[in-house]
Amino acid sequence: MTDADLTSLAREIDSTCRLTGTFTLRSGRVAGEYFDKYRFEADPRLLDRVAARLAALVPPGTEVLAGLEMGGIPVVTALGRHTGLPCAFVRKTAKAYGTARLAEGAEVAGRQVLVVEDVVTSGGQVVISTGQLRELGARIDHALCVIDRSEGGTEALAAHGIRLTALLTRADLDAQRG
Repeated sequence: MTDADLTSLAREIDSTCRLTGTFTLRSGRVAGEYFDKYRFEADPRLLDRVAARLAALVPPGTEVLAGLEMGGIPVVTALGRHTGLPCAFVRKTAKAYGTARLAEGAEVAGRQVLVVEDVVTSGGQVVISTGQLRELGARIDHALCVIDRSEGGTEALAAHGIRLTALLTRADLDAQRG
């Protein structure tokens, strides 16, 4: 994919996900604009384009793709189609019934795992989930995301020995606003 293709992809994600109106944010602040990341994940054609581009960013030696609940799951599933790598679906907390597992799907113990997330802001959930996966025996030194909001996530992950690679940044999307 060329730089022009990446710009086109950023433009399409931005136009699909950036909503205007009145939105109450998690912080309680009211905003006139909202970025709904689930809109690109719910569009199979757009998600496939994202996954095709992400596939080139998967580090050599990766044995398992681990998608974080909830947004990382559709991304990792689509990415698995393009790489042929098995996927694990990582819950925020292990369920108390059935298998009672934190990570469903592919086994992570003893394997080189790439943590996959849709959007990284502070990196907090990636840090938490990576710690939990490491406790299960996963070897993790990289994380991959579709969008890095550039709000400290890269630095927070680096402090835990995780290198973050992003397909797009907030600046890439903001550049599409014209």
